[in-house]
Amino acid sequence: MNPWSKGVLPRKTIELFSVALNAACTNLNPDGTRRHIRAALDAGANREEILMVLKMASVLSIHSCSLGAPILLEAAKEAGVQPQEKTKEPTPACDKMKEIGQWNTAWDPFYELDPVWTDEFFAVGLGIYTGGVFSPKDVELFSIALDASITHMYAPGTRRHIEAALKLGATMEEIMEVLKLCVAQGVQACNLGVPILAEELAKRSE
Repeated sequence: MNPWSKGVLPRKTIELFSVALNAACTNLNPDGTRRHIRAALDAGANREEILMVLKMASVLSIHSCSLGAPILLEAAKEAGVQPQEKTKEPTPACDKMKEIGQWNTAWDPFYELDPVWTDEFFAVGLGIYTGGVFSPKDVELFSIALDASITHMYAPGTRRHIEAALKLGATMEEIMEVLKLCVAQGVQACNLGVPILAEELAKRSE
């Protein structure tokens, strides 16, 4: 409960981070998601904020391509396999991400393999950075939480977003609170296991 009692982050922000961690596509914990959505609403969060958190928790899945596309390109080169020729098509969402300084070179491999799909994906994700629901600093803090979460632990993204958060004025103490919230997710092991243990012990005492 330390992050909730220490006062470094506002209660609403803590609950929104907790929504992100529980709803993340790498976690998908329904009980925790409901509990923290309820707590976030009680702390003053609105519909748009929670929906944006859920969007961030969804687009985390891009790391499948961040991981796999470079390996595909390397393996194909070794095997002497060439990709099919592609017609040049506009990629306005990718262009916008580059324009606002949010393009990550780790995305270049899958952009090379499928630029149209990559643009479709970032058309979904672009609103996270341009929608104005959260400040750029808060977006980076959410990204740290999702990348450093115990169900993901994506080191390249964690480093990138910590560096970006610091440049945007986040303090070391704020970032540490985010990491502590990731650790607090470990309680889900007890949330899952203790009721089952209680049921099984009760059966044996009958």
